[in-house]
Amino acid sequence: MFLQLDRVSVAYGRAGAGKPAVESATLSLARGEIGVLIGPSGCGKTSLLRAVAGLERLAAGTVRLDGAVLGDAAAGVHQAPEDRGIGMVFQDYALFPHLSVADNIAFGLAHLPKPERAARVAEMLDLVGLAHAARRAPHQLSGGQQQRIALARALARRPRLLLLDEPFSSLDVDLRERLAQDVRAILKQLGATALFVTHDQLEAFAIGDRIGVMERGTLHQWDDAYALYHRPATRFVAQFIGHGVFTPGQIVATPAGVRVRTPLGELADADECLLPGAYPQDECDVLLRADDIVHDDAAGVKAQIERKAFRGSEFLYSLRLASGERVLAHVPSHHDHRVGEWIGIRPQVDHVVTFAREAARDGAGTPIA
Repeated sequence: MFLQLDRVSVAYGRAGAGKPAVESATLSLARGEIGVLIGPSGCGKTSLLRAVAGLERLAAGTVRLDGAVLGDAAAGVHQAPEDRGIGMVFQDYALFPHLSVADNIAFGLAHLPKPERAARVAEMLDLVGLAHAARRAPHQLSGGQQQRIALARALARRPRLLLLDEPFSSLDVDLRERLAQDVRAILKQLGATALFVTHDQLEAFAIGDRIGVMERGTLHQWDDAYALYHRPATRFVAQFIGHGVFTPGQIVATPAGVRVRTPLGELADADECLLPGAYPQDECDVLLRADDIVHDDAAGVKAQIERKAFRGSEFLYSLRLASGERVLAHVPSHHDHRVGEWIGIRPQVDHVVTFAREAARDGAGTPIA
């Protein structure tokens, strides 16, 4: 692997003696991959990014880049940030207002001969689609264009690794997702390896090959977006990613195979990953995503619409079964039912995801988003 973090911890306070901001995080990126760290504010994702950059010393663990040790807490190794060959793109762009777009990109290339420097700047301007704005001042451009300048400046030095710390957070939602897709295309065109921090799930899914979900300094899962959504490793990942609920289930062995009994009926264990005895008394909590529930007027199970949110092509319905359990469902927006109306629903679950039953339940399903 090109980037390797092995049981990395970061702590603040005197001599790093405070409570760890990151505790025993392990992840890796192949050359040319884009990784994303996501989680709520204060979860440690920026602290982990700063440790990779060398801006924070490791309290424990090692960081390797292309086989070379950048930091090793046990051995007392800490390579200076400027010697790591790492580029950074920040949330606030950090552009020089008195320099043109081209001169901002050229900043840091003084070691190159003038013709080579000019060629590198022209290459970066073409790459980010700003050749037409080379002589303009940054403030004359939009926020998305300014972020492209910051990206071009970081890439101009041809870093071995690019780190991006919430670079789109000051932009509006639609622009963030579009720019994330554009940045991914640019990085892939260059074959660049990058590690990105965000709090926005759509942004993470748009840009990342590998995504890590963090909470309170713990990296819960480092995986692709599909696995995070359909096969969350922990209850927190299931709660943080997507829309859904936990509903009670009972694992049973039947002649047709292992099944999970729920208030919506029996679910087949499509992945054959459940076994009787996996949980005490075979009781579990089943994760049901909004896209696991299908609106079907002919279905035997009925649910009452408690809330609905219009999403353009679909509604997100919050539903309550007669038993009191709650579920969510994505329903095409031409199925415009009233709040309070009862509709038929059925489960259509390709991946049965279960967790140990929580001791405290309200008897009505546990919303997770």
